[in-house]
Amino acid sequence: MSGSDAPKPPEFDLSFQPSYGEAVPVADKVQRITVNNPGPFTFHGTNTYIVGHRSVCVIDPGPEDEAHFRALMTALAGREVTHIAVSHTHKDHSPLSRRLKAETGATIVAEGPHRPSRPLHEGETNPFAESSDTEFAPDISLGEGDKVEGDGWQLTAILTPGHTANHAAFALDDAGIVFSADHVMAWATSIVAPPDGAMGDYMASLERLLARDDRIYFPGHGGPVKDPTAFLRGLRTHRRMRERAILERIKGGDRLIADMVKAIYRDTDPKLHGAAALSVLAHIEDLVEKGEVLTDGPPRLGGIYRKS
Repeated sequence: MSGSDAPKPPEFDLSFQPSYGEAVPVADKVQRITVNNPGPFTFHGTNTYIVGHRSVCVIDPGPEDEAHFRALMTALAGREVTHIAVSHTHKDHSPLSRRLKAETGATIVAEGPHRPSRPLHEGETNPFAESSDTEFAPDISLGEGDKVEGDGWQLTAILTPGHTANHAAFALDDAGIVFSADHVMAWATSIVAPPDGAMGDYMASLERLLARDDRIYFPGHGGPVKDPTAFLRGLRTHRRMRERAILERIKGGDRLIADMVKAIYRDTDPKLHGAAALSVLAHIEDLVEKGEVLTDGPPRLGGIYRKS
């Protein structure tokens, strides 16, 4: 394989500029409204999508935000909201679904309520517990391939655990569009942080999407992914490179995640090293499960690791 043919990490696109409070047409039958909640994990804000014309589905209504709720209701005026689809239960995506349901009578659909990807180990805490919408409960739980239909549109659920255990994407079947939420985003890689997320699940979900042939992704944050297949391959390469880097650090004598982070993320803002440590832990959990790394007891941030 030549250098030009070798797998490459994704090329991220930071050009997205939000239009807060406006329903922006992004495809036939699809509008996007971005919440004004920018941050290190949300980029310029959470994207809410309206699918359909006369009767519609709202995907990821967002957080409890009064200005966003008013903008959403303005965009929905004169239209029937039949469904509210929620990709996952982090508080920047799902809480407004309850208020929107009360206002419109729509049916809430999602994979299921919030849950960790695995049980907590003794003495372990969930660093993303405060970000989790534990009050969320869908009216209908969706399985892989389940469909939600309205007037002139049909969405198919694609279960994509990894970022969270209950993460799902939604495909607009007749348009080659996938609403990829936080699993695939053009501006950055998804956070996979145990026990909320699981790297093995995340990688399997990438393969599930790679088996499809979609035209474009509309993610939960930032602008569209315009060449999904190439981008997914890049994400897979990025994660495999990170895995190899972790294995090399362990092989070279690093035993603690903190030491691995200092080396692997030496060019990253130290303020983000906490999140980086959780990403390394997610990789190590997967490597331990595959038998490539050994540890005493369950993998944890303070664990000691060695090559098998």
